[in-house]
Amino acid sequence: MKDNAPGIGFALDGRPVAADLPPQTRLSEALRALGAEGVKVGCDAGDCGACTVLVDGAPVCSCLVPLGRVGGAQVETVAGLAVDGVPGALQASFLRHGAAQCGICTPGMLMAATALLRANPTPSEAEAEEALSGVLCRCTGYAKIIRAVVDCAQGAAPAPAPAAGAAVGARVERLDGVPKVLGQDAFGADGWPEGTLLVRLIRSPHPHARFTLGDAQGWALARGLTVLTAADIPGRNLFGTIPAFVDQPVFAVDLVRFRGEAVAALVGPRDVLGAMDLADFPVAWQVLAPVTGLDAAMCAGAPLVHADRPGNVLVRGRVHKGDAVAALATAAAVVEGTFDTAIVEHAYIEPEAGYALRVGDRLEVRACTQAPQMDREELARIMALPEAAIRILPCATGGGFGAKLDLSLQPYIALAAWVTGRPCGMVYSRADSMAATTKRHPGRMHARIGAKADGLLVGMEFDALFDTGAYASWGPTVANRVPVHASGPYHIPAYRADAAAIHTHGPIAGAFRGFGVPQSSFAQESLFDDLADTLAIDRLEFRILNALTVGLPTSTGQTFSQGVGIRACLEALRPHWARARAEAAAWNANAGPVRRGVGVAGLWYGCGNTSLANPSTIRAGITPEGRLVLHQGAVDIGQGSNTVIAQIFADALGMPVGQVTLVGADTDRTPDAGKTSASRQTFVTGAAAYRAGRALRAAALRRLNAGEDAVLALDGPILRAGDTMLDLRALAADALGYVLAAEESFDPPTTPLDANGQGAPYATYGWGAHLAEI
Repeated sequence: MKDNAPGIGFALDGRPVAADLPPQTRLSEALRALGAEGVKVGCDAGDCGACTVLVDGAPVCSCLVPLGRVGGAQVETVAGLAVDGVPGALQASFLRHGAAQCGICTPGMLMAATALLRANPTPSEAEAEEALSGVLCRCTGYAKIIRAVVDCAQGAAPAPAPAAGAAVGARVERLDGVPKVLGQDAFGADGWPEGTLLVRLIRSPHPHARFTLGDAQGWALARGLTVLTAADIPGRNLFGTIPAFVDQPVFAVDLVRFRGEAVAALVGPRDVLGAMDLADFPVAWQVLAPVTGLDAAMCAGAPLVHADRPGNVLVRGRVHKGDAVAALATAAAVVEGTFDTAIVEHAYIEPEAGYALRVGDRLEVRACTQAPQMDREELARIMALPEAAIRILPCATGGGFGAKLDLSLQPYIALAAWVTGRPCGMVYSRADSMAATTKRHPGRMHARIGAKADGLLVGMEFDALFDTGAYASWGPTVANRVPVHASGPYHIPAYRADAAAIHTHGPIAGAFRGFGVPQSSFAQESLFDDLADTLAIDRLEFRILNALTVGLPTSTGQTFSQGVGIRACLEALRPHWARARAEAAAWNANAGPVRRGVGVAGLWYGCGNTSLANPSTIRAGITPEGRLVLHQGAVDIGQGSNTVIAQIFADALGMPVGQVTLVGADTDRTPDAGKTSASRQTFVTGAAAYRAGRALRAAALRRLNAGEDAVLALDGPILRAGDTMLDLRALAADALGYVLAAEESFDPPTTPLDANGQGAPYATYGWGAHLAEI
């Protein structure tokens, strides 16, 4: 397809084009085939709005519009908003307000907002909300997006660049923000090499079944396809996230344990395989009764999901401190309750996508991920290759929230590329993503909590079961993290918490923003309300009274000498709590059909791995030409690590953040910064970046023979400290091309938990408090 070619003609961002495709082709597909990859696809159902474009000025979900409908029309995409590559006013407003995070929904948001602003240049927030209601975002909470649209007409200038050493705490436009607002950020479905073959999976339609494959090779050959099964795996036909619990087959061999499990892969030309009905693929199923839900998994005589895991128990976790039973017997008031939480889908806007290349005896995989180093390690085992023969280049990731920590399509595209010698790519449908990727653990929790008459807590008992589904994934992390956190950020002298992850034939449960902590918080904070009410103590004041402070032990017996912020967070809510409660009381006194409620809760969250090594490494250098380069492998999935880590590094070095050239995650070019999970990147990789900045500064000062308080400046190849100058071109470069370089690591200090869960599982916690008006 090219300009002025035969086919259905229309204007695309002001230039005439023609798409030689069937008229029933989705407009989104046709636009992307014409090179307009700023049109993102999230659902192909009109649900997410990421593919929003303007057709004759009206916003439409291009996945719902057939190509034949736009003949002769004016079609506008995000690419038309910029002028000579410079962001337009609306795009600049998005940058200024930090309205683009992961960036997958940003093109659709911009187009919907463009239609609004043409009709109404000064919309209210309510009008902006209505206009953008058809475009979903899973990162931002929408507030910055709405403000960017409302403020666009003001045309405010961006905040001035912070001075050297003053980037942390300053308002800095995202260093990776411009490609996001231009629609040029390359996600897993974007930028595939010419001739990339498509990979599709044959998945089980049953949660539990035995199966046999027929003449899969003959079936595939007759259709010009390649078929791959477990027999084609060169190495280990298993993957997982925690070495002691690796248990999920890449391809099932003769038994499937969840609906959506892969049994074979087909590889072929995109136009052929993409349109093919695979219903007659030769596989025969013998359906078996599934173990569904916690009750079925734990009843006497329950079938085992895994023969080597008795009672369907994957793992147990515990934290015991003091005698909780005895303590509760002394309480003036005791409350208890049982709480069930449901499975939750992550629903990131970008379904899993990516492609792989075979480059000689190496594999390069470009796909969405939160953990490139873990991907490399697992793929090396699957492919029976040295880790050095695997290169992971994370693409832009359109939201992850935990589920993109696990391997998804990576083994299939890697194997296909290795076998065929051709680039091979895959894009999960929304149905594939929901069927095959991990979910938030459903849980059942029972707790008893008691306090004295004055409101001071005395003890707590907590028991939890989590349905971890067919395979382990992050189930061990949930079972061990929850007992640590189930007390909430409060001082409870006597405490017993036990948890277990239980196998069923349900969807695999894994990481989802908190590793089980939100579930336990729901139980604990709900009972706190009951306990405060029973004792006739204000709910907020009850929490403030019991909040952890410096020197008070946590549930694991750990104490901190600084940085315990929960009481300050709760106290900051006092005036808002009083106002909201008074307004709710006045509202409800009118006895109308709509009632108003006010809720409050506290939170804490251990940053990083639980009682395990958790290091990050950062590399930085200065070239002979005076280019300041930061190699940071922390994957930015929207949370802003590309910018935050650069800010920390620049301040530690003492140079402006605007001078930093970022080399993002790439296992060939960046050291291991660990996985993007558990709220660890700003703390752990940020600390490594601080150390690298200080080390590079020390190296520069030594070369300049300058004191520690000297102000460093780079002016092309000239490095200055006051009046002292150094021509970098006169220095010998190292193997990476740097004349000055540093590489530093940080691993948070923790200790293992003992048999009762006592120890120092985290070097620090995040603290917070939340007030909600409903």
